[in-house]
Amino acid sequence: MTQATKTHLIHDRNARGRTQIGWLDSSHSFSFGGFYDPNRLGFRSLRVINDDRVAPGAGFPTHGHRDMEILTYVLEGALEHKDSLGTGSVIRPGEAQIMSAGTGIMHSEFNYSQSEPVHLLQIWILPDKKNLKPRYEQKAFSSEERTGQLRLIAAHDARDGAVKVYQDVDLYTSILQPGDKINYHAQPHRYTWLHVAKGIVNLNGEELRAGDGVEISGETQLEMTTNVGGEILLFDLG
Repeated sequence: MTQATKTHLIHDRNARGRTQIGWLDSSHSFSFGGFYDPNRLGFRSLRVINDDRVAPGAGFPTHGHRDMEILTYVLEGALEHKDSLGTGSVIRPGEAQIMSAGTGIMHSEFNYSQSEPVHLLQIWILPDKKNLKPRYEQKAFSSEERTGQLRLIAAHDARDGAVKVYQDVDLYTSILQPGDKINYHAQPHRYTWLHVAKGIVNLNGEELRAGDGVEISGETQLEMTTNVGGEILLFDLG
């Protein structure tokens, strides 16, 4: 279950919601679909982190969204995207894809491979305003940029080559090799969410495993280390 420490709250991977159907195995960090937990309604503007594994050739048929910033981050495999803006693309590891649903958008997402599963994170963030014009953006970030250091991949001001997100949030990602140490200084008036996507990572000496999430308020010095390797997403939230 969720456990508290002095300045952060760990959302245990084993307490996530779960959707399992023939072609989809999805774990929900926050309340989603048929999973409801009053302690997991989101954090600041962050509303959804779904950890999805999709069978070869399968996927989400065309469906609609509105007034949501939807980020897709592929961990393994490749995901094919099509939408009502006429966008067609394939998303691979190291690429950040964002879709502003705004006034309304239809899209589909399918495993691009007919033989290998795809593993991805789908992230929903509330926008800072409603009725935005729908848009799509996708950028690639090399493994060198993301290894052993934090790489900004999404930001409100789109600085440093990040994709733009219509909300006061900076999203960083990093691949940690055994022995790596990453330090992050959070501003005292802001909030942080750490999601462990792969492996085992220690946050200020506390062990976290793939699927664990940590909501952080008031803790400004964050040190992330690993003995075995891992991959993380770090959200700096207003």
